[in-house]
Amino acid sequence: MKRLSVKIARFLLAVSLLTTTVAVKLHAQDLKPLKGTWLNLPYQDVRNKYMNPAHINCLAPAFWKTKIKEYAQMGLSHLVLMAVANDGKAFYPSTFMSAAYPTGQQSPVEAIMEAADQYGMHVFMSCGWAKNQDDNIRDPAIKALQQRIMEETASLFATKKSFYGWYLPVEDSMEPILSDEAVHAANTLSAVAKKLTPNKKVMISPYGICHAALDDPKFAQQIKKLNVDIIAYQDEVGCVREPMPLPRVRENFKKLGKIHEGTGIEFWSNIESFTWEKEDNSRESALIPAAFPRYLSQLVAASLAGTKEIISFSVYGIIDDVNSTMPIGQPTASAQAFVDFMDWKARKGRWPLLEATFKSHVLHDAIGSSVKIEGNNSIGAVQRKLTDGKFGKEHSNDLNWLDFGNEKMSVVLDLKKQLPITSLAARFLHYRPAGVSLPPTVHFYVSADGKHFDRMHTVTIPASKNDQHDCWIDIAWTGEMKAKGRYVKVVADQNSTFRIFCDEILINSNF
Repeated sequence: MKRLSVKIARFLLAVSLLTTTVAVKLHAQDLKPLKGTWLNLPYQDVRNKYMNPAHINCLAPAFWKTKIKEYAQMGLSHLVLMAVANDGKAFYPSTFMSAAYPTGQQSPVEAIMEAADQYGMHVFMSCGWAKNQDDNIRDPAIKALQQRIMEETASLFATKKSFYGWYLPVEDSMEPILSDEAVHAANTLSAVAKKLTPNKKVMISPYGICHAALDDPKFAQQIKKLNVDIIAYQDEVGCVREPMPLPRVRENFKKLGKIHEGTGIEFWSNIESFTWEKEDNSRESALIPAAFPRYLSQLVAASLAGTKEIISFSVYGIIDDVNSTMPIGQPTASAQAFVDFMDWKARKGRWPLLEATFKSHVLHDAIGSSVKIEGNNSIGAVQRKLTDGKFGKEHSNDLNWLDFGNEKMSVVLDLKKQLPITSLAARFLHYRPAGVSLPPTVHFYVSADGKHFDRMHTVTIPASKNDQHDCWIDIAWTGEMKAKGRYVKVVADQNSTFRIFCDEILINSNF
């Protein structure tokens, strides 16, 4: 009877694990794909230094036709024009503005629309800038110019199959609540858009969710007053509105998803792909590619919040390989961002596992095993953090992280019995401002007796040098392997004077 009970228990456990595994795999497929990017036509200030580099003719029709083809190949389907005019010059054939492109050349907007038609893309047409990026949306003269731009672009492009809708550069602040003036400005332009193109979408992309009063009923009331079809909220992670923004972004996006229920306005996410070359939020500091693990966490945060679509400021000039001259001693930073993005889409390397940990949907055989910290007795009391199945967030004060100080991390796990070992992994935090860094290399060992260890793999974690402002999580993963043992040792090399933070060691990850 006892043996029968054991068999039944094992059968039920196997069924439970199989069911959980299937659920995890199905959930993994629920991650929203990145659908779109903003396109930047004018060079406005130093922020555009690498997005619109001087050595590339960003006004040439051939340039845009090539870029749109690349974006279609990357799986993008939505293109948002940041502006179709600047400083009184138009990037389309205008009757009241001079051309911002050479005489006799096809305009950039025409080239984009032609290529978008060819590759089945959706374009959001801009109604700015009436003057420049500092347009005062409350100024009647600015509103009049915006409407005039809309009338011209509608007459030129509304019949194009790629003309999907309008982007209204009414990027006013929602802190603490979207103002009546911002609501009125958006609704005024939306009314014009609906009159000119009745069946087209109208989108805005406001900022300020970091310190918005999302729990105040007045916030939802202001959202409901908007006569727009889509709100693509800026996640502000790139803008670093607070030092470590990702934990708050997850919560705020969930609240926004709830607020949008029943409003008839689509909830979209505008996730920021950039970080800063120098000072953050300065027009004298260039936008550069963020570390892809940070960006991946943003994608997961938006998806889990129930956003309908994810678009980004910006793939253009940040994730694509538009140029190769990048800062901080990284001549291929843009190219690496592109490679990481495409590898993630192809489900290559460590990215699927890291993505699953951001969802906390990972089963593994290390959970509950005993842990021995070698050479550091001061952290013995909290060593079980490494095998409790709980993942830390992008914050150096998260209690799920185990701080190894600036010493080498050496950990031995006792699995209590011999097990086939098919993969090994360990998760780490990187946040240079707090003196926390990814270990440059992580070594994985297996042993049968706990005395003699065989090294299975040494894994390098490539940390982006664009880390002046950002906090992110990455993972060292062996990939698929074949071994058998009772003990697993993980050794992470110390990097200079920086500390090592690890939250979980994973054995035989099931994700």
